[in-house]
Amino acid sequence: MALNGFWKSRDILTPKWRDGGSPQNDVLYNMSILDLSKEPMVLSVPDVGDRYYTFELASGISDNFGYVGTRTTGNKPGHYLIAGPDWKGTLPEGLASVAPSAGYQTLGDTGLAYVASPTNTVYMLGRTSLKGKPDLEAVHKIQDQYALTPLSLWGKSSAALPAASHDTWKPVDRKTDPLADWKNINREMAANPPREYYAPMLEQFKTIGIGPGLDVEKLDPATKRGLARAARDGLKLVIQIGDTGGTGPMYNGFSYPPKTMGSAGYFGDLITRAAIQVQKGIVSNDSAEATYLITAQDSELSPLDGANKYTVHFPPGKLPDVKAFWSITMYDMTNNLVANPADRWSISSNLGNYEVAKDGSLTIYVQQASPGKDKEVNWLPSPAGKFQIVFRLYYPGEEIVAQTWEPPGFVKVKQ
Repeated sequence: MALNGFWKSRDILTPKWRDGGSPQNDVLYNMSILDLSKEPMVLSVPDVGDRYYTFELASGISDNFGYVGTRTTGNKPGHYLIAGPDWKGTLPEGLASVAPSAGYQTLGDTGLAYVASPTNTVYMLGRTSLKGKPDLEAVHKIQDQYALTPLSLWGKSSAALPAASHDTWKPVDRKTDPLADWKNINREMAANPPREYYAPMLEQFKTIGIGPGLDVEKLDPATKRGLARAARDGLKLVIQIGDTGGTGPMYNGFSYPPKTMGSAGYFGDLITRAAIQVQKGIVSNDSAEATYLITAQDSELSPLDGANKYTVHFPPGKLPDVKAFWSITMYDMTNNLVANPADRWSISSNLGNYEVAKDGSLTIYVQQASPGKDKEVNWLPSPAGKFQIVFRLYYPGEEIVAQTWEPPGFVKVKQ
């Protein structure tokens, strides 16, 4: 992925993809890593019609600071300024500010007429909704109209864009250097200085060589051994905490993410930021943009297993309240899609690959074998062993954002 340029996903993922990460086919991605140290960038978007799209903008420490998209700025064409903390200009005519994230708004009045990234490094994750394989060409046309332009070249039709840059520093490898993590942290903090909020913490950390531009190699041998242990054991703890799914409420086996998800650092929730927001996903949407409910348990909190048959039932008029779409996707325990003869990996309102009963209810059948020809339209095939589910809710309603909506659980069918 080049700096200040787009990487685009272009096809539907299948179970042949085995790199984990809980892949989905609800959207196609436009991703970019922005370097704002020299000047701001301009994100240009076309008219996307009635299609849902969003660009999530996260700082170098993973906390979201801004959004562009259906929920926040609308679906009409627009040009949006993405500026770093060192730029002191004014919002140029013809450009709009990105919308602030929930966490950014906690900073209060910054005195700026635009939303600025707290760091010069920005991770931008664009999602454009996809309605199955027949929709690929239409989404590709939209993807190809998203553009990134340095501010100095914006509006100059004759100016050539700079060549894609891959000029990034190579991190120290923890496999060969037990102090690698601390060296990488110190270097990154020098490039993207922490907010003033963290000053008391950094004052303590500098006694053990942790801080912007500090050198852990200058420490005494005992301290260096302690830091090596802390990096190794601390990572294990972070992974363990992340595996619990966080502190959100649980309903019928489904866990909500922590309410601070997406902008946890702004709220001082450093455990969520490290263990879930970063370790699990690098970045994560604010809950108002998208809420992901995860489960590997049925409604009685027993592990989901393909040896059983399950139903998921939505009563009449009780389908998820979303302004965009929802999907329920099946994964094995390696976070990959599950191969099955029907090539069905999710039930989705975006795809419309289900049938609501005459009374307005919906029953989904989750099992290995077909539930019968008359029910296959609502069949979500399961694997032979244990499995897990991600329930994605894009542009969710108020009850979902407030985490009071109770999703229906997987009810084991008595055999």
